[in-house]
Formats: sequence, structure tokens, C-alpha cells
Amino acid sequence: MASIIPNNLYRLRDRGSLCKAFGIKFVPSAAVVQIAQQSGFDALFIDLEHSTLSIHDASQLCTAGLLAGTTPFVRVPYQCGDGFVQRVLDGGAMGVVFPHVSTKDEAVAAAMISKYPPQGKRSMTGQLPQFNMVPHAASTVVGPANDTASTVFVMIETDEGLGNVEEIASVQGVDVLLVGSNDLSIELGVPGDFGNEGFKGALERVSRACRSHKKIMGLAGIYDRPEVQKWAVHTLGVGFMLGQQDAGLITKGARHCVEALREISSEVV
Repeated sequence: MASIIPNNLYRLRDRGSLCKAFGIKFVPSAAVVQIAQQSGFDALFIDLEHSTLSIHDASQLCTAGLLAGTTPFVRVPYQCGDGFVQRVLDGGAMGVVFPHVSTKDEAVAAAMISKYPPQGKRSMTGQLPQFNMVPHAASTVVGPANDTASTVFVMIETDEGLGNVEEIASVQGVDVLLVGSNDLSIELGVPGDFGNEGFKGALERVSRACRSHKKIMGLAGIYDRPEVQKWAVHTLGVGFMLGQQDAGLITKGARHCVEALREISSEVV
């Protein structure tokens, strides 16, 4: 059996712990991966949906993440095509995040392109980053790649997806149901109101589907709301959470710096 780099999501799930992800949408540098790792993040959420990052950028970030022990996952653009997904996986992603999954058929398609036969239809290539670029016989790659190096995240962020959440959660090969909080709250008519009872009820519905079908529940888009995040982890059983993205952290740090300088300057007589 080929030796594969471990996937922190499953390691932490088995311990009953939260997988904490660092989002990257602006900074295509190995340095930001090192910052994420040193800060204590377990995974990377590399965003190709809402950014101008390229597949090459994603691959370089994934490789840095693999070497740092910070498991890289990549969100692909909506309806990007099977070829795009295969390139992301071949570039080193340990899993793919599929946005706006609203039906069972869309979930099946996501799983199929992410897994090698007989589970799916992903095409085989050699010397994968997830296997440290060491050549292995295809027969030794398929099993471990399907088990731990091709995590399938389907994002529940539409009203239709919420309505079909039980069917989506039942799909073999889907590993994580990831709530896209901003888009889902907009669809529910309560944009950004994450304390709204209707929105919280939607999250509870996703949680029930995940528990019923033994999937991991994920949460993205809710930052600096510890009361909601704590409820999500301890009550809903969320096992994957996007903690923040590079853009948000830079902005928050910059504002804090400017506020401190303003306070200092206002004290100067």
C-alpha cells in the first residue's frame, strides 16, 4: 500500500476534535501557509471560487500545506467542470469543496469525479503530491486516495439544497456537508443574521442529516461570533470550521493598528 500524507480532518474527527481551517483567497505564498501552521490551524481552505488565484497558485499552496502538515482543501468555482476538479486534486488538494450543491444528482457528480474507479471516474496519473511525489503502482494508490486524499465537501447554501439535505447527505462518497452561511442566510431572507431562529433552524436541519448519515458537518462564513460558533460545535456537532480568511485577518489587523495609532496621536499635546 502506498504511503500517503495524513488528512487532519479525519484524524481530528476520530478524536472528537474540531478541524480548524485557515482561508486563503488573496495571498499565493508559502509564507502564509507557514503562518497558518504556526498559528495552530489544522487545514487550509484555498478559495478558487471568490478569488483570482490560479490552479498553479492552488497547487503551490497545497504542496506547502502538505509539507507543513496543514491539510489543504480547495474550493472550486461553481460548475467548473470535471477537468478542473481533476487538476485541483492532481495538484495536491486533499479534498475539493463544491459550492451551491442543491440536489442529490449534483452531490453524486461531485463524488464521482473526486474518486477513482470503482467508486468514481477520476482519471489516474502518477507521482501525486499527496504521496510525496513517489511513483507507485496505480493499484496501491486507489484505495488510500479514495479513503483520505479526496475528501468531498458539498456546500449547503441554497434553499433548494436545504430542502434536499437528507438526500444529499445520503450520497456515498460525500464526506462533509459544509454550510455556506452568507449565501444561505441571504436565501432565507435574513442576510448576515446568524442569530436568527430561522437560520439556526436551518443549521439544525443540516446537523440532523449529518448525524443520520454519518457525515461531518462543516461551517463557513461566520467569524467573530463565538456564541454562534460554540453552539455550532457543542450542540450541532460541527467538526470542520473555517476560522477566517487571509483578507479578513489582514483587514482586522490593519484596522486595529490604525485605531491604536489614532489613539496615540490623539493623546499627543
